[in-house]
Amino acid sequence: MTAVTPATSATPAPRTRPRGEERELLKLLALAGAHHTPAVLTSGELGRRLGVSQQAADRYLVALEKRGLLTRQFAARRQRITLTPPALELLRADYHVYRRIFEGPASMRFSGVVTSGLGEGRYYLSQPGYVVQFSERLGYAPYPGTLNVKLRPEDLARVSSVRGWNGLRIDGFQAAGRTFGGATCHAARLSGRPCHLIVPDRTSHQDVVEFVAPEFLREALHLKDGDPLDVEIQEA
Repeated sequence: MTAVTPATSATPAPRTRPRGEERELLKLLALAGAHHTPAVLTSGELGRRLGVSQQAADRYLVALEKRGLLTRQFAARRQRITLTPPALELLRADYHVYRRIFEGPASMRFSGVVTSGLGEGRYYLSQPGYVVQFSERLGYAPYPGTLNVKLRPEDLARVSSVRGWNGLRIDGFQAAGRTFGGATCHAARLSGRPCHLIVPDRTSHQDVVEFVAPEFLREALHLKDGDPLDVEIQEA
């Protein structure tokens, strides 16, 4: 008779906490107001709200702090937690995903005034690495120059949310020993004329947006600096 070895239950492997729980912690902190003023909370309180142990919540806080997504200041047994701009960008990206699922592609209207740039658009839009991509992805080779539109202060936050939209991607590249950054383009209309809003991955101009078109927009629309302009943009 063959002896039967009793089955032994293996020790369950510790549960791996997905990064999604760190994202949930960011949401909880934002709901507590940490996106505009420090939230005064303990790790235990956050753990109870998240449904994990105090130790797990503290590990998430440490990980998020190392990634630059929040800052902490300690006082007595509590901590003052503030979300950083990169954390808000992550949350904003989540918002746009759900908004697109339930509401469809976004659109936006706003007004601005025409302004002159530094002439950099002509140089960049003349680079073959950009010209080829624009021709393939936008369907035209843009006029070598951008039209700059200065935003009203009340529109800054709203228009900045476009960074979370789906768009037509223009990839960065290297040429002649230089690195040229990427950008995302969105279909647009300036006073009814079709063009594209171009959103560089990195920009130092927070209150100015740039548009490209197959034609010289200033001439086609008879524009000069200071002229008001109605803008409509559409998510891809």
